[in-house]
Amino acid sequence: MSALFNFHSFLTVVLLGICTCTYIKMQFPAILEQRTGFRGFFWKAARIGERLSPWVAVGCFAMGVSIIFF
Repeated sequence: MSALFNFHSFLTVVLLGICTCTYIKMQFPAILEQRTGFRGFFWKAARIGERLSPWVAVGCFAMGVSIIFF
């Protein structure tokens, strides 16, 4: 089953995408300068990770616990 049809896998992919984009923006800011087009999607994900970092961290922790125990 792909991540599009399984909600748990979809949330995992979204959280990992947000965390990865935020990390890349912190390490290499020139890569995610463009705010439009295809790279704009990754810039927006990085912004979500920057501004909502406590909530993203709680989501990552909850997802990790659910993957380990369920």
